[in-house]
Amino acid sequence: MGTLSFTATVSLDGYAADASGDFQWSSPDGEVFQFHIERMAAVSTEVLGRRTYQLMRYWEAEPEAEAWTAAEHEFARRWRHVEHIVASSTLARTDLGPGDSRLVPHLDLAELERIVAEADGEVEIFGPTTASAAIRAGLVQDFRFFVVPKVVGGGLPALPSDARLELDLREQRVFGNGTVYLHYAPR
Repeated sequence: MGTLSFTATVSLDGYAADASGDFQWSSPDGEVFQFHIERMAAVSTEVLGRRTYQLMRYWEAEPEAEAWTAAEHEFARRWRHVEHIVASSTLARTDLGPGDSRLVPHLDLAELERIVAEADGEVEIFGPTTASAAIRAGLVQDFRFFVVPKVVGGGLPALPSDARLELDLREQRVFGNGTVYLHYAPR
């Protein structure tokens, strides 16, 4: 049986994307990126919404116009070796890339619980919109936030506004660029 986690990179004021939908301000530097590579070792399954899945397809193959670093190759290798479950009512199976990807047209809480129960390791639900129902229902067992020292003034909140959570700090780390990693678990 697996565990369910939610990981988000957020602005200091709690947004995963700014009011125009931009999140480029949250790009990790080399030190933070290396930490992401290391934490991927525990992840067996990624649950993603349509937009996040389409964004992360970047890691399926090295773009012809650029050369990846060794760290980017390692992240891509790890990313390709986890199961991807795409929650989308608008994508078709033929829209999914190669590898271990599965389409779930309607991700309800019972389906998410089944996915976690069948997983061999950590199931990471990726994206605030996709994760919101699981967060509200108390299904998330680990919250990992990468807080970027920027204030964006509005946009897509990392957490649902009506979520009520009591959390204990399990781990923290400050990176050289000022990003702070916070790992919480429910009380």
